[in-house]
Order: sequence, then C-alpha cells, then structure tokens
Amino acid sequence: MEKTLDKFSIGDRGVVVNVIAERKIKRRLFDMGITPGVEIYLRKRAPLGDPIEITLRGYELTLRLSEASCVLMGVKNA
Repeated sequence: MEKTLDKFSIGDRGVVVNVIAERKIKRRLFDMGITPGVEIYLRKRAPLGDPIEITLRGYELTLRLSEASCVLMGVKNA
C-alpha cells in the first residue's frame, strides 16, 4: 500500500518510493536524506499536527506537512 508521508500516524514505518515535487523542494528533500529506498519512521506530531518529526538514516528530522505531502511512501506494518 502507498500513501504520502503526511498521512502517516505516529509509529508508522515505510520506505520512500518517490518524491513528487517541483525541482527546488525535491532538491531540498534529497539534501535532507529523503531519497527513494530510505526507511522512515514517524516519531511525533506537533499538537496541531504540523510539523511532524521523523527518524531516518539514524537521525531525527522535522518536516512541514506541505513537504511531507510530496513524499510517496510504501507502508510497512508498525
């Protein structure tokens, strides 16, 4: 099953399938380590839902929901 990262619930894991964004945003996400094949774990959400905190490549990263909506994920069971 595939869904975008902004639709994940706390504790969900998945693998990046694709980054669907305009060139500038895509480059920024790639520079942060969000590339196809990377496993991502959703750790936290802010009280109002935005931003989210994820774990990838051994470090924590905070993303806005607008950025997370560009990341297409293959979902794993939590």
